[in-house]
Amino acid sequence: MNINIICVGKLKEKYLRDASAEYEKRLSRYCRVQIRELKEARLAENASPAEEEAVKTEEGKSILKALSSSSFVIVLDIGGKELSSDQLAEKIGSLATTGESTVDFIIGGSLGLSEEVKKRADFRLSFSPMTFPHQLMRVILLEQIYRSFKILRKEPYHK
Repeated sequence: MNINIICVGKLKEKYLRDASAEYEKRLSRYCRVQIRELKEARLAENASPAEEEAVKTEEGKSILKALSSSSFVIVLDIGGKELSSDQLAEKIGSLATTGESTVDFIIGGSLGLSEEVKKRADFRLSFSPMTFPHQLMRVILLEQIYRSFKILRKEPYHK
């Protein structure tokens, strides 16, 4: 299975880069992981709602260009469906068994995702009703994908 994580922005802090690299290494036993970092659009300090929407639209266009037409697209969206770790593992396992060889996970920028990106999604996933920094969310997502593969293979993993 191929897992693509398409995200807006780069990891700035070393501890986040290190954590991301660790989970990418662990995941290499189970799947091919590729992370594609897209450029964040510029946002003025005191941006108006219209300017914020323009930023989401600009970032959304970059995200849509990065998607493959044949991949299954999962967007991380606070308004999406919440799944337990077991349910996420089941979702990933079911995609693999139904012939979905590539899954694109999308993490938006600090303002979230454009409506166009949400409409393109095959599945909208929420990790919580809380808001997380988009850079930290990458590490959380990688950990949950890793946990999913451990669950699917019935391998031990700390609780």
